[in-house]
Amino acid sequence: MRKFTQSLALAALLLSTSAYAQNVAPATSVAAKAAKVPWLYEGSDVPVDDSWTFGVLPNGLRYAVKKNDVPAGQVSIRVRIDAGALHENNDEQGFAHLIEHLSFRGSTFVPDGEAKRIWQRFGVTFGSDSNAQTTPTQTVYKLDLPNATPEKLDESVKIISGMIRNPRISPNALNAERAIVLAELRENSGAQMVYSDALRQHAFQGQRLANRSTIGTPETLQASDALRLSAFHDRWYRPENAVVVMAGDMEPAHLANLVQKYFNDWKGKGARAPEPAFGDPTPQGTPTRVLIEPTLPTTVSIAYLRPWRKVDDTIAYNEQLLIDALALQIINRRLEVQARSGGNYLFAEIAQEDISRTADATLVSVTPVGDKWEAATRDVRAVIADAIATPPSVADIEREKTLFGNALRTMLDSYPFEAAAKQADDIVNAVDIRETVAAPKTVVQVYEGMKDKFTPQRLLASTQKLFMADATRLMLSSPAPIADADNRALAALNAVVSANTTARLSETTLGFAALPKLGAPGKLVTEDTVTSLQMTRLELSNGVCALLYPNKAESGQIRVLVRFGRGYQAVTPDNGSLLWAGPIVLPENGIGKLKRTEIDQMVNGRRIELNFSIDDDAFQFGANTRPDDLADQLTLIATKLAHPGWDPAPVERAKALATSGYASFEMSATSVLQRDLEFLLRNNDPRWKAAAPAEVAKVDAAKFEAYWKPLLAQGPVEVLLFGDFDKAAAVAALEKSFGALSPRAPMPVAAAARDVRFPAPTAVPLRLTHRGARDQAAAVMAWPTGGGIAGIREGRQLETLAAIFRDRLFEKFRAEQAASYSPDMAANWPVDFNSGGYLMAYTQVKPTDVDRFFAFADSVAADLIANPVSADELQRAVEPTKQAIERAASGNTFWLNQLKGSTYQPERFVALGKLYSDYNSVTPEILQALAKRYFVKDKAWKLVVAPQPANADAASSR
Repeated sequence: MRKFTQSLALAALLLSTSAYAQNVAPATSVAAKAAKVPWLYEGSDVPVDDSWTFGVLPNGLRYAVKKNDVPAGQVSIRVRIDAGALHENNDEQGFAHLIEHLSFRGSTFVPDGEAKRIWQRFGVTFGSDSNAQTTPTQTVYKLDLPNATPEKLDESVKIISGMIRNPRISPNALNAERAIVLAELRENSGAQMVYSDALRQHAFQGQRLANRSTIGTPETLQASDALRLSAFHDRWYRPENAVVVMAGDMEPAHLANLVQKYFNDWKGKGARAPEPAFGDPTPQGTPTRVLIEPTLPTTVSIAYLRPWRKVDDTIAYNEQLLIDALALQIINRRLEVQARSGGNYLFAEIAQEDISRTADATLVSVTPVGDKWEAATRDVRAVIADAIATPPSVADIEREKTLFGNALRTMLDSYPFEAAAKQADDIVNAVDIRETVAAPKTVVQVYEGMKDKFTPQRLLASTQKLFMADATRLMLSSPAPIADADNRALAALNAVVSANTTARLSETTLGFAALPKLGAPGKLVTEDTVTSLQMTRLELSNGVCALLYPNKAESGQIRVLVRFGRGYQAVTPDNGSLLWAGPIVLPENGIGKLKRTEIDQMVNGRRIELNFSIDDDAFQFGANTRPDDLADQLTLIATKLAHPGWDPAPVERAKALATSGYASFEMSATSVLQRDLEFLLRNNDPRWKAAAPAEVAKVDAAKFEAYWKPLLAQGPVEVLLFGDFDKAAAVAALEKSFGALSPRAPMPVAAAARDVRFPAPTAVPLRLTHRGARDQAAAVMAWPTGGGIAGIREGRQLETLAAIFRDRLFEKFRAEQAASYSPDMAANWPVDFNSGGYLMAYTQVKPTDVDRFFAFADSVAADLIANPVSADELQRAVEPTKQAIERAASGNTFWLNQLKGSTYQPERFVALGKLYSDYNSVTPEILQALAKRYFVKDKAWKLVVAPQPANADAASSR
């Protein structure tokens, strides 16, 4: 039952050629088979979610359609084909994914590349609104169509039906798209792929999945031909293997008619092929494997594998899933508490997954501190041993039941504004795992009806079963060779461990009265209404300002953002070396003398969060809460500001995490960019520098406190509340919490802190190296622009210029030349700095194609300078942006991000008011003028990340 699975994941978070007939029969001439039980619910006693309409066409194609107006005007389309990498023969590896690519390239109704252009004109953003995904068990085609008029929707379903039924699998199309897939393979290869391939091959020894990478191999891709690809398509792309799902702002009858109109006369070729046997886990084979990968941190993975079998998705089955999930959550909480207190591992987690209809698996993942992998494995197994030997206490169970109850309540509250795309994906995923979907009301009713079934003995039996297996396998990944590694890994898996009974949590309960006390409540002194937006700006007697936007856009949810101090502007570049540690440590280091584990006990089962981030102009604590919890949510954050905790354990954990992960920045060209690009584009400003191990080693708890304590005391303080709340109650809660803080004067910003500069132009590209694949390189070319709220209109116009540049990169450098899978272009206009903005083109390429990319980028820039863009090209850039804005504006996150900082910078209201018109008023002449102003060849900055020379040592790529 799909909704049960989602609620469990949410609970954890509260703590990853057939011919086509040109003359289509009219919709009214074909009727779906009548069915007493919808096809998705056959063999199940789960109540049908009657918000969906299910049907089966005479040719066997199944469909599900639903009206959902979130976001307004959009229709989400999914077509699932029951064929993935596991359906390929050995010499067909990669064929399912390659056909996915070819289907988007061209088909019955559209010539090569035209589908993308048509959908762009409709407002579709390529890559996010239109995409496809191939997995071991399925291929799914996706389209989220904004502003879906009946005409646009009809054209879109028509195009998709052609893609599915009759993609253009010609030698020319294959040669072009195969080169792109090989570029994708090249760009994704490296340490992470080596690791995932090794883990899959080891865990699933003797099974089909072991040797099935979705993207295929260079050998099978190179050997592919149009005839064999067409044979694969004909074998698996047939109506009996297809499911069409549509959900959106249109009546179900209309959606169902479109399915019938474009799919009813589809017929498969020949007899339907049986699904190949995926195989069962077997104890034969090697129980352990050691992988040496210098750029990955040490990890231990243990898999307890059982055969996967299709089940009847009954209520009783789902009750057992909830019991299993609660049992694992008890263990995971114990593991996390042990990690927080300091020990031999940084993280450890246990999950149960049904993997690719291949195995029912219990998966244990461990990230040790340094090279303490044996001790870390022993410690984790000791916690598991205790859970297997002794039932959980009633207090343990009640704690997790409260958490589950909160998760289910959140799901129920969220369902009315859950996006149609999400619900369409839920149907597809349910089909893939051979289960059903349930309305949240059903899930809650089932849960409420089984509360007396969460007994200690049943939880114990569940835990014991989760760690029984037909095959148990361990893989150790280490950055350096380990003496006698194979024998030591086997010993780590099989050694007898003593149950760790001390890992169980205290049964003492804490309430909010345990928090340090705040001062006397403040008073509301000013209140101004932002009439056009129905928002209210408040100021309290201590100077704290707030922006309140009560609305029902997301019923039962409130987005909270508390901003204080000056963020990146709070320190000068020469004093920015410890900013990196804040987002890792501050949510974990407690409040007053209370540690994070005690705070977790305090808020257990409630929607109360404590997330920390750094913005250009402020530090931020954020949360997503609900009306009943708003007052305590505000109290928690206010108390954190007034009485921060300085528990040293999170500092040491952050140091170990930063140190163990640093080498991973060298595993590929893109990971080097992840580490260094922001730092380099800000002219080597230390505030944006990733901390190297030598710098991390110098930090201790005392230094962290000395650095962050004054920053946490900075003003001004701004609170934003957007969502479903009562205004009067929110004002009262603000007075008692943030109104009780001592006054904080606005922090003056030093000139050096406000000065962000773009680097000097490079006659010769700056060169960095990585330690990954020899055929990987990255190239970056950037031009300086500007910044500041006053120039935001120009910043938005530059986004349109970047979108056109990006589209030309895609259509020429990728689609035609196949030089790269992922070329891109970005425009950055920092609103809170008056300089430092840029336009940036970047890509991954072969090392031999770096100069080719720079030459191509130069030619695009030169053409944009010399020639105005066409009206069609402009429309295909602007329309997706406008539609994205309209859809985003239906949720509170959009408004929050646009208006943060507005209580002391009212220009943001003005900028928001002009958002849509700034994009809509862009002309070819404006873009040409911007290109002339900013694409100045002598001001360009270039960077190349290339593989280290073959004889290079393991030195840093800096």
